[in-house]
Amino acid sequence: MLIKTRLIKTTLLLSMSIASLGLANPLFADDDDDNMPEAVTDQDYYNNGAPNPAKVELGNFLFFEKELSGNRNISCATCHHTLTDTGDGLSLPIGEGARGLGVIRDTGSGGDAVHERVPRNAPPVFNLGAREFVTLFHDGRVQVDASQPSGFRSPAGDDLPMNLENVLAAQAMFPVTSATEMAGQAGENSVADAAAAGNLAGPGGLWGQLADRLRVIPEYVALFIEAFDDINSASDITYAHAANAIAAFEAFAWRADNSPFDRYLRGDKKSMSPAARKGFYLFYGKAGCSQCHSGVFQTDHQFHAIAMPQIGPGKGHGVDGNEDFGREAVSGNGQDRFRFRTPTLRNVVLTGPWGHSGAFNSLKEMVLHHLNPQASLENYDVSQVVLPSRADLDVLDFAVHNDSEKRAAIASANELPANKRLRARDIKYLMAFLQALTDPGSIDLRNDTPKQLHSGLPLAE
Repeated sequence: MLIKTRLIKTTLLLSMSIASLGLANPLFADDDDDNMPEAVTDQDYYNNGAPNPAKVELGNFLFFEKELSGNRNISCATCHHTLTDTGDGLSLPIGEGARGLGVIRDTGSGGDAVHERVPRNAPPVFNLGAREFVTLFHDGRVQVDASQPSGFRSPAGDDLPMNLENVLAAQAMFPVTSATEMAGQAGENSVADAAAAGNLAGPGGLWGQLADRLRVIPEYVALFIEAFDDINSASDITYAHAANAIAAFEAFAWRADNSPFDRYLRGDKKSMSPAARKGFYLFYGKAGCSQCHSGVFQTDHQFHAIAMPQIGPGKGHGVDGNEDFGREAVSGNGQDRFRFRTPTLRNVVLTGPWGHSGAFNSLKEMVLHHLNPQASLENYDVSQVVLPSRADLDVLDFAVHNDSEKRAAIASANELPANKRLRARDIKYLMAFLQALTDPGSIDLRNDTPKQLHSGLPLAE
């Protein structure tokens, strides 16, 4: 006992001596911060984190404004709501024609009912005002590209306006063009007709029609004039201005960089629990999570195939038109089949279901999937999907997953190693670290909801 006590004392004294010299402590390897990412600063965000307040105010209204949908019945906020952590809580969104919000949203009724589920999970909007996010959407179809006239590569090609301020604004140009998401079906309204005809920017085009709706609302005209130097009257308003305002609001309101992890990076070594600190070193160390979820926002902004189950109707790919080939549909490169963009993990515990198809309703199960993706795919429990039921939609939800050949194709594209082994306590530590990525300011977003809309349309879903 005496020898053991002396050994403990010697160990502690040696540790204290090393610390006093400012050296790394080999006895406590978890205190080695050499691989730690740099803390986020204001300079990492658009306008150094301080955008035009008038633009933010306008963008806040427009984010919730149903005038921007063909049938005036849905807004950006419907699928990215302040009450559902900038997502919608569903595996796949239920877009234009549905009723309700979040997990109580239904599929609508009669001729106004939804025609299909939106094919991919509604991604959260946290931190997308950070400059390093230059690629958006699960398949990266909107991306910064200086060779393009607009400065962005997108499905609109040369029709994309040239006065978009950043990629987040470029992204805001597209949900309004989708029949399933916001435009409605051809024959229902002139906006939907323009979308069906592919007329976005021409005479009578979709974006011009939406701008016309805003030009006749005096309160919005006044806000546009205050927010933009190049707007002096209603006739100067374009939908690109609206997209710039929406992006300004999203970037400012949903910046999330005050988590325990952020405070730890800024020098507060007590901000994370001991378990979270162990998870941190596992994440950026031997667990290998940071090979894809790298950097301060836990994403390499690249595309990877990890054998995720496909849920829902797909994006029209494949012989049957019910598959989702991911990045391949954008790049045209067969090597990109089933690859999807690495998501940021900030506020990840708030933003389920997880995966590009919303396949996992448990974050722990999502983490465990990474340890043996092919086996996880083969044994996937379909009961965890969060979707309102409707017979004709239900039959499509697992059509690909239940097809053994299509499921095998997804499995064969997997890039992650099989049978990666982590101890149960390591999983516990990783989960504690993921919890530590939550900014307390993101937990209650009710104050980001406007009291009313200048169009007079209802805020309620």
